[in-house]
Amino acid sequence: MAKDALIVVDMQNDFCPGGALGVDGGHEIVPIINKLIQRFDRVVLTQDWHTQGHSSFASSHPGKAPFETIMMPYGEQVLWPDHCIQGSAGAEFHPDLVWTKAELVVRKGFHPHIDSYSTFYENDRKTPTGLAGYLRERGITNVTFAGLATDYCVAYSALDAIEHGFTAEVLLDACRGIDLGGSLAAMTAKMRKAGVVLV
Repeated sequence: MAKDALIVVDMQNDFCPGGALGVDGGHEIVPIINKLIQRFDRVVLTQDWHTQGHSSFASSHPGKAPFETIMMPYGEQVLWPDHCIQGSAGAEFHPDLVWTKAELVVRKGFHPHIDSYSTFYENDRKTPTGLAGYLRERGITNVTFAGLATDYCVAYSALDAIEHGFTAEVLLDACRGIDLGGSLAAMTAKMRKAGVVLV
């Protein structure tokens, strides 16, 4: 498994039930992911890491409500409830996640004016996180994704992994989706069409 890596996406308190942007059943996948972490030799975690007053928060746009969309310089942006603010309890990993084996934690979304779904790029599609270079330098060619949410950060990450030339697999039983306006079906189809292996 020297060329394989597990990428655990955004398993944070704010994305689990009771959190600011809780995904239904998000906590249910923690035991599955813990088993995966033990199985893989190489493990990377990602962590949404927003500044206070981030431009993707509905609260930063007077008169706007969570889940409305606006146009940003880089394109359409869903406005979210305030979540995963740097140093907050909501930004911490789920307390039952056994993540200390991880070799790298990639923080994303910390640029105040750009949101970030993918673990490879911020949403302007120009600002890299550095993950691709890290994986290449480690000789990793195959990446497996688990975490939250299937139709946002997991899907965008898997699509970018393919674009970077990696083999990408998404373990659907180790993910949960938001499904905002049919986004789960749409992004699942998009991943399949791009060559992401959905298990």
